[in-house]
Amino acid sequence: MTEPLRLGIAGLGTVGVGVVRIVRTHAALLAARTGRPITISAVSARDRGRDRGVNLSQYAWEDDPVALARRDDVDVFVELMGGSDGPALAATRAALETGKDVVTANKAMLAINGQSLAEQAEAAGRVIRFEAAVAGGIPVIKSLTESLAGNEITRVMGVMNGTCNYILTRMEATGQGYDVLFDECARLGYLEADPNLDVGGIDAGHKLTLLSSIAFGTRPDFDGMEIEGIQRITLEDIRQAADMGYRIKLLGVAQKTGRGLEQRMQPCLVPAESPLGQLEGGTNMVVIEGDAVEQIVLRGPGAGQGPTASAVLGDICDIARGTRLPTFGQPAATLEAAPSARSSLPAPYYLRMSLVDKPGVLAKIAQILGNAGISIDRMRQYSHSESAAPVLIVTHKTTREALDEALSAMEGIDVIMTRPVALRIESV
Repeated sequence: MTEPLRLGIAGLGTVGVGVVRIVRTHAALLAARTGRPITISAVSARDRGRDRGVNLSQYAWEDDPVALARRDDVDVFVELMGGSDGPALAATRAALETGKDVVTANKAMLAINGQSLAEQAEAAGRVIRFEAAVAGGIPVIKSLTESLAGNEITRVMGVMNGTCNYILTRMEATGQGYDVLFDECARLGYLEADPNLDVGGIDAGHKLTLLSSIAFGTRPDFDGMEIEGIQRITLEDIRQAADMGYRIKLLGVAQKTGRGLEQRMQPCLVPAESPLGQLEGGTNMVVIEGDAVEQIVLRGPGAGQGPTASAVLGDICDIARGTRLPTFGQPAATLEAAPSARSSLPAPYYLRMSLVDKPGVLAKIAQILGNAGISIDRMRQYSHSESAAPVLIVTHKTTREALDEALSAMEGIDVIMTRPVALRIESV
């Protein structure tokens, strides 16, 4: 009989327990599909005594994940602890040093340390697989590295944080504000321990970093990404977008241009009838465009025990079958250190600002925009107090560089009461 593939699982939270359950429940199915048994040798977590709802007594226990990674009876180290460094990074490096393959769901670790880890793995003849790190149960990594390998990818974009999409769609559906729905997400357990990882766009930015590297053959460059969260989006923004036929999404976009690699994670307006515009609740969606395939849309659950554990098992099964690919789809030494670039393609923008309510103010704003070469498509002034006049402006197509010039000039006048909200209207 073929030797079993032996797992060491570090991290027994929601996903780790999900992996244990799948390995036990579908043991015969996994063996039939991979040609060898898949077993668990040992596990590790911070609290040995915690009741996790699954019997772990048949597995060896290691308090130290590094010790787990070095065990002789482990073939694949499954890292589900999280964190860009610390125990997760130390244990992953230890696993590679001692001849283990690695499966991880750790987007932060790979977004920040992915290049050095890929080089270490390839030098040791090992693989790092991370389908579960991006978009939960959606097989986007496999699609890019395998199914679309014959394409030159032109753009990758998507909604990659379910918590943000939940908040934005619930704002529109219920008429409740951001703060109320943020508190609801906290009660439901949808937020990371540091909520800014979700609502600040950082979590989704880590994911886009990994997709960019695979899609464009570049070194992971999280520091080169423009990131803006959803904290400043108001109900008025949601309603105004809907009136114009748009919905607001925390949208990640990556594309390679003549200036370098453009990566941005920010709230954008997208057409309401588009696949991204129709995305509801905590679901994720990734859109990939290539020269041969044109456009494909991948949609599914972006988090949760079952979907994420499913992605982990998909990677484990590939290793069991003998499928071995470079970490980011091509040898780490060939990944390009592309310069980071801001968006150079013109697009219309949505601007919301609160102005001092006195004669001539709108003329000043229009003049500033005109001086930057920006023309106004439409303008609306809606209900206001005695002192403040909320104003909505939609521009014709312009560059972000020109818009930033105008916004900087606006800071130098005394008629704007709050910093303007500027959202790109994205073509999808």
